[in-house]
Amino acid sequence: MAKVVTPKKACSVNPLKMSQPIGAALAFMGLRGCMPLLHGSQGCTSFGLVLFVRHFKEAIPLQTTAMSEVATVLGGYENVEQAVLNIIKRAKPEIIGIASTGVTETKGDDVLGYIQLIRQNHPELKDFPLVYVSTPDFKDAFQDGWEKAVTRLVEDLVETPANAARRDMSRVNVLPGAHLTPGDIEELRTIIEDFGLEPTFLPDLGGSLDGHIPDDFTPTTIGGVGVEEIATMGDAGWTIAIGAHMRAAAEAMQKKTGVPYKLFERLCGLEPNDELITFLTEISNRPAPAKYRRQRGQLVDAMLDGHFHIGGRKLAIGAEPDLLHDVGSFLHEMGAHIEAAVTTTQSPVLEKIPADEVLIGDLEDLETRAREKGCDLLVAHSHGRQAAGRLKIPFHRIGIPMFDRLGAGHKLSVGYRGTRDLIFQVANLLIEDREENHHVTPESWRNPWGDDEAGAAIATVAAD
Repeated sequence: MAKVVTPKKACSVNPLKMSQPIGAALAFMGLRGCMPLLHGSQGCTSFGLVLFVRHFKEAIPLQTTAMSEVATVLGGYENVEQAVLNIIKRAKPEIIGIASTGVTETKGDDVLGYIQLIRQNHPELKDFPLVYVSTPDFKDAFQDGWEKAVTRLVEDLVETPANAARRDMSRVNVLPGAHLTPGDIEELRTIIEDFGLEPTFLPDLGGSLDGHIPDDFTPTTIGGVGVEEIATMGDAGWTIAIGAHMRAAAEAMQKKTGVPYKLFERLCGLEPNDELITFLTEISNRPAPAKYRRQRGQLVDAMLDGHFHIGGRKLAIGAEPDLLHDVGSFLHEMGAHIEAAVTTTQSPVLEKIPADEVLIGDLEDLETRAREKGCDLLVAHSHGRQAAGRLKIPFHRIGIPMFDRLGAGHKLSVGYRGTRDLIFQVANLLIEDREENHHVTPESWRNPWGDDEAGAAIATVAAD
């Protein structure tokens, strides 16, 4: 069991952590026709906007209440009201998701009260979905903002079923964690549908940020789950939550609708996917399709091939708690030793990570520990590339942001196929590093003593 350590540094030198508001904003982007709105200064939104654009290489819908110094002191009702009215008039969204920031949380703006006043002053907005979540960026981290946003969406938009006895057992709710990519969500959708089940993802980044080009321009999100679909999630037979931080949303769903849930803390690895396939077999009353039996065999073969290169390696990994637990645990199962593990926020899964300790810190902490432990593989988001360069070790990118490579939204690490692909990516990095830095040439085989000395040495050994 890992020991969780909190450092006493005065500041973050090379940040690993990302803030709650952009975690909530990304969750809102998984809704169809949504406009995420950050209640704070323009800078709070612009930095998040740039981060998402660089990562997904897509147009990102994100608006701000543009709080000034005066508005922050006096209160932001007029800014929230004007922002909501302008968005509805110009963008015509189906829903607006509002997330607070550190500026307005420090002031203590009552945004829920603001929303009530807006509905009173503008009766035409009485039934318009305005979802607010409190996400101060001076505490917690990215996955916490995602968790709070999804939980609030469940509480505000899911309707209590009139008759729980008439639940549709062919329908499945899926609450994906912040660590899953749009590609991961699409893979899970395919797996669940192959069992004859009908999944509803909340949020559904696979439908909105998968890189497709719409027929017409829209200033809001161009796909995802609709408000009317969310409302009927209480009629499903089961809820599948992926990642420990999605437990709160799953419990909120169960409390409001009575729909039972199954939590999968990991979906990268052989055993976690065996558990998923077994669960889907049970709730669908169908045998596993032959394609997944074959994919499982391919994964086992990839594990056999890859362990020669991954086994025994010293790993340094930095990521959000659930992503750290997911990928780090699997690489440990492949024989790697987690010598340095750094994360962003507290989580119950941290104690389960197969390492001596997990530090809540930054990339400087990760680099320092990787150097001390002599690690030969670094795993983190793109901001870890300089540390890997200084350490002169291979670097594998996971999480957000991943701005120096294409296809970040399509990276796959769930299911048998995603786990297999992860093995190949990491093993190939290690193979390439060995070839570049430990390659064998004719010069390396040349006898350092010279031909005469070598002949004399052989003769001496033969005589003995």
